[in-house]
Amino acid sequence: MTKIITFIVILVSGIVSSQTNYETGMAKGLSLWSEGKNTEAVATFERIASAESKEWLPNYYVALIDALSSYETQDKEKVKSLLESAQNALDIELKKDSQNAELLVVQGLIYTSWIIADPMTNGMRYSGMATGVYAKAEKLAPENPRVVFLKAEFEMGSAKYFGQDTTPMCEQIAKSIPLFENFVPATPFHPNWGLERAKEVSANCN
Repeated sequence: MTKIITFIVILVSGIVSSQTNYETGMAKGLSLWSEGKNTEAVATFERIASAESKEWLPNYYVALIDALSSYETQDKEKVKSLLESAQNALDIELKKDSQNAELLVVQGLIYTSWIIADPMTNGMRYSGMATGVYAKAEKLAPENPRVVFLKAEFEMGSAKYFGQDTTPMCEQIAKSIPLFENFVPATPFHPNWGLERAKEVSANCN
């Protein structure tokens, strides 16, 4: 994977007056992220996470945004800083719930970014870890579109590197598209991204 994943951010609209402080903060964080203001978005989610320790989504978005931001730079020190920040936020939530497939997907993204940043040093170590975390996510949520897609995309990258057939991965990516289209998040703040990226990768498969 060499491109940042394209996201569709679902924001709350028309109910601002009835929102709780948590909901207002989450909407603000997602809005900042959708505007490309990643640093401000992360800071917003960190504040929410500090105030709402029972909610897993704020730290999820801290980890997700930092992980994805790491794909956008070739500065190894910046990559290291972003991935460490992402991991710290993710670890907080994984300690509470290690069976959350959405969290495991972000863990896979972090491992993949480490590989891309320095394949010779990190490839062997993190490839196995990414494979393992995606396999665990698949067992927990086999119909989750992000699990299906990102597992296949990671496996495709490995297959291309070793000169192997990518047809099975393309089939899984194609399978993820209707899963994305039919996916209904639990709330407007829950993960609901990946469709456009899946379509892009699937088109390139053909």
